[in-house]
Amino acid sequence: MESKALLRYARITPQKARRVVRLIAGKKASEAMTMLEYMPYRGAVLIKKLLKSAMANAEQSDVADPENMKLQRVYVDEGPMMRRIMPRAMGRANVIKKKTSHITVVLSE
Repeated sequence: MESKALLRYARITPQKARRVVRLIAGKKASEAMTMLEYMPYRGAVLIKKLLKSAMANAEQSDVADPENMKLQRVYVDEGPMMRRIMPRAMGRANVIKKKTSHITVVLSE
């Protein structure tokens, strides 16, 4: 059986979130949790919280022991971009794109 957790519209760029996801993909949930605890990246905090949620979902639905479950799939998709305008010299403007991410964690036995 599987347990799933999803974080949508996270205010982190997909590239920065994928950097963390690549390091924990395929690991046991308890091992990934320990790795995320000591990572210096901002994305590690979000993904750790999401992994904790997936483990709680597994425990709630009596799928399996969450500590022994393995990260079957962990992936980051692009969310919508917020566009902001930064005034520049001589009446011009630059567009600032604030990117968001959809992060998915799937645990299985």
